[in-house]
Amino acid sequence: MNEVIIKRAEDILNTKSQTREYTDGMEGIVLSLIDENGYPSASTVTIAKVDGIKTLTFLTTLDANKVKRIRANNKASLCLSSREYNISLVGTAEVLTDLESKKNSWYKGMTDMGYPAEHPESCVIKFTTERYNMFFADNGSVAVGKL
Repeated sequence: MNEVIIKRAEDILNTKSQTREYTDGMEGIVLSLIDENGYPSASTVTIAKVDGIKTLTFLTTLDANKVKRIRANNKASLCLSSREYNISLVGTAEVLTDLESKKNSWYKGMTDMGYPAEHPESCVIKFTTERYNMFFADNGSVAVGKL
């Protein structure tokens, strides 16, 4: 049963990655990190690339608070939610600055905002899932597990 639910979550993540949807208040993708005072700190993100539920990447700049927090404490969680589902992933995050990683995750919207992949301040946040908790409202299905 978990495989079916995981596949459904992967389909949602793939759609988010392909459309690069921004949140509209009804649906969100939230990355939570630990701040400098040891408290959780959440921010919305746009998925750049996914590999199932195993790894997801996001794009930002080196001066972003997210980057500072990851470098101090790499524990992270992601939550994707809507009226139809809740997908919670827990794992670690890392900051990648090599050009190959940036080019593999890059999308036009970043270049439009003035950050081509080659920009020295651009970077990739790579999230790696260790465990998950998912719920789908239409049939009440739940999956909890570790990767």
